[in-house]
Amino acid sequence: MLHQSDRLIETPSQTAGPYVHIGCIPSFAGLKDVYPEDLGRSPIEPGARGTRITITGSVYDGTGWAMRDAMIESWQADAEGRFAGQSGADPLVSGFCRFAADKDSGEFILRTIKPGAVAGRDGMVFAPHIALWIVARGINIGLSTRIYFEDEDNSADPLLARIEQRPRVQTLMATATGAGTYRFDIRLQGEGETVFLDL
Repeated sequence: MLHQSDRLIETPSQTAGPYVHIGCIPSFAGLKDVYPEDLGRSPIEPGARGTRITITGSVYDGTGWAMRDAMIESWQADAEGRFAGQSGADPLVSGFCRFAADKDSGEFILRTIKPGAVAGRDGMVFAPHIALWIVARGINIGLSTRIYFEDEDNSADPLLARIEQRPRVQTLMATATGAGTYRFDIRLQGEGETVFLDL
């Protein structure tokens, strides 16, 4: 039976943070012995084939503040461009990782192997990339984007080719900072806003 009331109002929607850490990365939230280890602790196991890389960065809000409650999930192919479960894929590369920004600095760190180019449908080939999903305070629906690498040939990538405002392609490029190290910052809005994908 429906009941109509003039006294009841809609409550605010619930954003992702800070509760997302409790359920997804309990050790980060200070909860011990929930699981033997947090799901997605690393996208690779010791002995995985490929070049080891480290990507650091921050998620910045519209004011330029590094968000210290951001949680990110990443998915990627192995060094040969194959995903877990595909024939010939490296069994030591799950490709999935879940990590959080540092509580004090807002910096995140992803340690993995550099993925290979990925064969798509109809002969398409995607340049080496890592897919990201980002949640934090104020984000009601997780945001999807990708990390590409400035030191790879990205010229034929079909996704990058669809970005009409060409200068914005740079927002998806990880910048090499040293041997095997990269910087990739995510800007939610404003100048240099990262390209987000409707996936």
